[in-house]
Amino acid sequence: MEDMHVPPALRGLPHIVVLGAGFAGLTFCRKFKGRARITLVDKQNHHLFQPLLYQVAMAALSAPEIAAPARSIFRKRRNIVVLMDSAEAIDLKEREVRLTEHTLGYDYLVCAMGGVKTYFGNDQWEQFAPALKTLEDAMRMRRHLLTSFEKAETESDVGEQRRLMTIVIVGGGPTGVELAGSMAELTRKVFRSDFRRIDPTTARIVLVHSGDRILQEYPEDLSESAKQQLQSLGVEIVFNQRVVDVQCDHVKLSGGETIETRNVLWGAGVRANPITRSVADCCGIELARGGRVPVDADLSLGSCGYPEVFFVGDIAAINDDDGEPVPGVAPAAIQMGKHAAELIQNRLDRQHARSAGPEANEPFRYWDKGMMATIGRKRAVAWTGDIPLIRGLKMKGFPAWFAWLFVHIAYLIGFRNRVMVLLSWVYAYVTFRRGARIIISPEADTVDRDALTTSVKVPADRSDLEPQPA
Repeated sequence: MEDMHVPPALRGLPHIVVLGAGFAGLTFCRKFKGRARITLVDKQNHHLFQPLLYQVAMAALSAPEIAAPARSIFRKRRNIVVLMDSAEAIDLKEREVRLTEHTLGYDYLVCAMGGVKTYFGNDQWEQFAPALKTLEDAMRMRRHLLTSFEKAETESDVGEQRRLMTIVIVGGGPTGVELAGSMAELTRKVFRSDFRRIDPTTARIVLVHSGDRILQEYPEDLSESAKQQLQSLGVEIVFNQRVVDVQCDHVKLSGGETIETRNVLWGAGVRANPITRSVADCCGIELARGGRVPVDADLSLGSCGYPEVFFVGDIAAINDDDGEPVPGVAPAAIQMGKHAAELIQNRLDRQHARSAGPEANEPFRYWDKGMMATIGRKRAVAWTGDIPLIRGLKMKGFPAWFAWLFVHIAYLIGFRNRVMVLLSWVYAYVTFRRGARIIISPEADTVDRDALTTSVKVPADRSDLEPQPA
């Protein structure tokens, strides 16, 4: 799949292959203005705004509001070809990327494939504890939760009804905290007048965290504030305990407690895309924590003999000026994508000018713009990091929530997305309603329906899996 498929106007230009249409890959393609042709490869056909993915899972937003088709984003960039395909392996020596059905050669490679969910060796838990990395994950999670409450409405057994109305969230990082807070609002505010046989406000929401405080990357006082804000919504927080078993009707904790539930949401594990293994084998390097690739100061693999290969975003392991690992957050990915684009563009410009001077490899400098996590309506925590004039500012409650809203609207791709999300938030804020509460059950997706009733997979058309009349 090479030159015969390249438009005549682009033939002979250096070929840059970008793997991943996340924040890092998208930023690279948008910022690169040099003379080259770019092939952007992603297994999805869209860029996903992951920070708002939990709002799709919690029925606050619909899927199209936080995603944009990659082809549409680059429709005016004739030098960018978008391929919907999966990268299977990278051959650094041959300068090739093996896709599902094709092989791409490259002059420069920018790997921005991000992270994938992990269950720490317990992959069998996935059928009962969906994680949150893709739109499909969010839709599955939303469908499962909404179906549980619909089943609870028709369930005559009190014990089963309680299991259907108990939600366990695993992981006290930003994803777990945002899921817990949003789920609490959903049951306490949105559902409260929708049902007749059950009282959704009595739903039990439990956040399980292996550490001694949630949001451990945040300043300690903000972690404490987040805990108090969650507890004010009725969320139970279990500290210093790990999940040791997940089944269709219960969760076991390391402290010996068993929580009976039909709803487990996984927010505890993320590791780098498995493609890093082929790179490690080729380079003879040891992967960093979470399977990330240790890169040089300029984000390349120059010290391994491959200066034309760059790893950016969550898949890269690099320290900041203070010796601390650069966090796997959207601002860091965006900065890395921009740095790689500028560096490769400068290299190509120098080659085109046939400059004989030494080539500069400008090191990447991470600008910490802080962190923020929303917990619910008028509830959030935020820290401004190294932003000038407001450096180190800490915000809690409504000011943090308002700042979170502004920042996320600003980062969304596309005017339509910004308007639709803003209107959805205004509607939800004024009415305490969420409009994306439609249950859609694709025929091919039987996992969550089965998991509500049995740990043994059975055909999807089993009549005993349907809600029984009261």
